[in-house]
Amino acid sequence: MAARAKDEDPGTAGQRKRRVGRPRRIEQEAIVDVARRILQEEGVAALSMRRVAKEVGATPMALYHHVRDKDELLMLTLAGTAATLPRPELPDDPRDRLLAVSLHMHGILLRLPWVVEVLSLGDLTDKGALWMVDEIIGAGTACGLTPEQAAHAYRTIWHCAYGDLAFRHAMARRAEEPDRKRYFPDLLTDADTAELPHIAPLTSRWAELRETYDFADQLSAVVDGLLARATGPGRPAPSHPQADTP
Repeated sequence: MAARAKDEDPGTAGQRKRRVGRPRRIEQEAIVDVARRILQEEGVAALSMRRVAKEVGATPMALYHHVRDKDELLMLTLAGTAATLPRPELPDDPRDRLLAVSLHMHGILLRLPWVVEVLSLGDLTDKGALWMVDEIIGAGTACGLTPEQAAHAYRTIWHCAYGDLAFRHAMARRAEEPDRKRYFPDLLTDADTAELPHIAPLTSRWAELRETYDFADQLSAVVDGLLARATGPGRPAPSHPQADTP
């Protein structure tokens, strides 16, 4: 045994030594599949490089040879999500087009709560989904908004959509805890009417009002308000008749 080791070519021994320390190859698809499952089932807080490494049968250090950090892992998980969903046929009228794209974006994210949570981190996105942002800004400029106004209008629409989605997902989680004490609107009574004269009388109807809330109708009103600022040649005609000015 000693003689064989002595006679062994030094180059071969060095190659064998390097092979021992080489990290095991991990398929990116396996990494992404594990990360997406964790996000879907447990949310962003449960996702970590250590957790993913363990589930793919590797060490955290080995995983870092394939993915730089958690942000890159989230980007890889988002990538291609939008491409799996068909693009809708859009109306030619720019105002209607803007609203249709906005509602399409909202509808997609309503079915993908884990994506909403990732997007809430700020600058992470799926490049394949940016066509919706481009359409909204383009439709806004076609309606007479400046590029800056159109970009601001998109941000307002996104904030409306995100707020609605976040609330819906929170309410869905609350519904999974039927024994949990409900505070609002139950904390309000008739004694609060003097201080809260508008909301207090509505508390008995709050559940009904929540059920009849129509996001599409409300967003349509928001869009009309945003487009009313248009000053360019594509400025749309008012959506509602206006009284003649004396």
